[in-house]
Amino acid sequence: MKFTLSWLKDHLETDASLDTIAETLTRIGLEVEGIEDKATALKPYVVARVLTAEQHPNADRLRVCMVDTGDGQPLQVVCGAPNARAGMKSVFAPPGTYVPGKNITLSVGSIRGVESRGMLCSGAELGLGDDHDGILDLPEDAPVGEPYALYAGLDDPVVEINLTPNRPDCTSIHGIARDLAATGIGILKREPLPPVRGEGACPVPVVLDVAGEDAKLCPLFALRLVRGVKNGPSPAWMQARLRAIGLRPINALVDITNYMTFDRGRPLHVFDAAKVSGGLTVRRARSGETLLALDGRTHQLTEDMVVIADERGVESVGGIIGGEASGCDEGTVDVLIESALWDPANIAQTGRRLGVITDARYRFERGVDPAFALPGLDLATRLVLDICGGSPSEATIAGEVPETGHVIDFPWTEVRRLAGIELSRAEMKVTLETLGFHVAGTGDRVKVLAPSWRPDIEGKADLVEEIVRIAGLDRIEPKPLPRLVAGAAKPVLTVIQKRTRVAKRALASRGLMEAVTWSFIPHEDAVLFGGGGSALALANPIAADLSDMRPSLVPGLLRAAQRNADRGYPDVALFEVGQCFAGDEPDEQSIRAAAVRRGSAGRDGGGRHWDGAAGPVDVFQAKADALALLSGLGVPTGGLQVAAGGPDWLHPGRSGTLQFGPKNPVGHFGEIHPRILKALDLKGTLVAFEIVLDALPLPKFKPTKVKPALALSDFQPVSRDFAFVVGRDVAAGEVVKAAQAAERKLIAGIDVFDIYEGTGIPEGSKSVAIAVRLQPVEKTLTDAEIEAVSARIVAEVARKTGATLRS
Repeated sequence: MKFTLSWLKDHLETDASLDTIAETLTRIGLEVEGIEDKATALKPYVVARVLTAEQHPNADRLRVCMVDTGDGQPLQVVCGAPNARAGMKSVFAPPGTYVPGKNITLSVGSIRGVESRGMLCSGAELGLGDDHDGILDLPEDAPVGEPYALYAGLDDPVVEINLTPNRPDCTSIHGIARDLAATGIGILKREPLPPVRGEGACPVPVVLDVAGEDAKLCPLFALRLVRGVKNGPSPAWMQARLRAIGLRPINALVDITNYMTFDRGRPLHVFDAAKVSGGLTVRRARSGETLLALDGRTHQLTEDMVVIADERGVESVGGIIGGEASGCDEGTVDVLIESALWDPANIAQTGRRLGVITDARYRFERGVDPAFALPGLDLATRLVLDICGGSPSEATIAGEVPETGHVIDFPWTEVRRLAGIELSRAEMKVTLETLGFHVAGTGDRVKVLAPSWRPDIEGKADLVEEIVRIAGLDRIEPKPLPRLVAGAAKPVLTVIQKRTRVAKRALASRGLMEAVTWSFIPHEDAVLFGGGGSALALANPIAADLSDMRPSLVPGLLRAAQRNADRGYPDVALFEVGQCFAGDEPDEQSIRAAAVRRGSAGRDGGGRHWDGAAGPVDVFQAKADALALLSGLGVPTGGLQVAAGGPDWLHPGRSGTLQFGPKNPVGHFGEIHPRILKALDLKGTLVAFEIVLDALPLPKFKPTKVKPALALSDFQPVSRDFAFVVGRDVAAGEVVKAAQAAERKLIAGIDVFDIYEGTGIPEGSKSVAIAVRLQPVEKTLTDAEIEAVSARIVAEVARKTGATLRS
């Protein structure tokens, strides 16, 4: 919403400075986004007279001009404008001036061998239009030496505010002035609006063909004919204000409706009466109807849109845009002025479907003041009569102004209870009444009636908000929250909140980059990852490809990894911790941690290097990430089992399930299934894991959290290698677990360093070689003790897996 300072002062009697007004607007919730002060930007530019204009000696299209800037010392300027001539007045910029249209700063220069000390400017060079044909040609009475911004009326600052959708009253400059008056920095001007007395009835009948539930689509439609108008350019003051806020003046009739839209928040429409056939009917559009609108586009209409039609067909889309066929031009003699009320929800829906954004739609879809529909028609009629002349008819009114107000029972103590601020009753009452509320009563409780222009006021909390924002949030005294218990405060984070934080740190330490993806994914993706049910389909998705709540974090990460690869970053490692959804019930939501590695983005880095390129990621890196996460969370992994296979989106032979028993799986890891890669149009090798943080065993609470003392042995560790021949279906992890169980005190670590099948190994078997590291803690191990431990390892592995020691 834009307005100029002088325009605001048409409605607000104030001596406050621009800075004070801007600060007050932001303080009361009408945030100032910017102030455009052209007087400051155009300060160096002055009105000047061209004394002489001689042909440049070295260029056919240039002239050497002597320019009088009002200080009695003419300056030489080289000018290439075709309209530069002796005796004319134009705009001059001295050296050192920034020229916005050319994005340059002037300096004294030489043009084709002739010195030039400044510049004569066009409107485009000053950023005031698109006219590049010549320099500005000012009237003869323009005062030489006067700042051009002051002469042209460009010294009026333009203020732009950011409106929230619940403040339709401030889509008018009058409404903004009302809010400012309530703060005490000025007085709202309340000029009487007497009704217009017309000459005879309006000859154009109006029919509201909306009844029953459709009556809300257009509860009121008022129309007036003005005969004998002269439609030319609007007055200079009106054009200047419209240009200042970014509107292009068209003609007086159209400019008046635009002026009313911003001045009073009352959108109107004007029809050329000679182009309207018969009466006007407000109805739903019919299937197949179209409208060539004022924006030059032909719009396809549907039956859920409300239109204004005559006997020939549709003339306007109600509340949004008019038709070109009945538009007003310089030949308009008789004009129909329309003022109506439209349903905000229908206006918003129609505007989105047509893709039309107009100032009228902006206001109607937020809700205009219904009580001002008829006074607004009268005010617009007076402007037409003053500017264009003519004689008005009486207004034809179809429908009626709807009842909008409801009384709120309001205790004054509600302000202190909800906002924590102490204000006198007198101040609160004055605030509400200045904003247009009617307050009845004198006790602790009063009856408050909201004004017709405030559809957002529904209850007591809304009244508190109005009082507090005008009083100022800075008047609320800050107070610390009281301690609920004496002594040190106890931790308030839940287990899952702690795990979420720790999980992010643990995964980041693995070289993974955190990603935050949408909680919504395409329906096709949801089906691939176990979701896609109707319970998780969004009723009103923000985009067609964000239609379902995600059943897993992995699809979003896969898409993110591929987008990085498409932009030249193939080796990416991403993780995310967030919510997933198995249904629409609270207990069907879970917090998960997932990670995806692509290309060669392994734990030690990816890409090419002089000492050898990193290999592609594999399932074991995904497994290592998952186990590192569990370790970082402090989850005891003594009973953790790794079962082959996983969900359908993982490769069946290169995936695993992490579980604490068959009935308690906590996550999966592995390589992404080729079917998923094809369906999602993913390229390359991708591995992933996903852990359900809610499913992990709860930690055991200990009286203290003191870390045990670091124990470093003074004795030399001993390493022994064992090669076992086991059945092909025996997992290497089972061999490792069996060896570990043989001697828990001395065995400090076990690594698998070789798996072999082939010559020398029986059919259906394989060789699994492990390295066992023994760490003595009390004394150096003797050969006999080492052999004893080795024997126990061989015996335990043989007992649990059926293995034999390879000879």
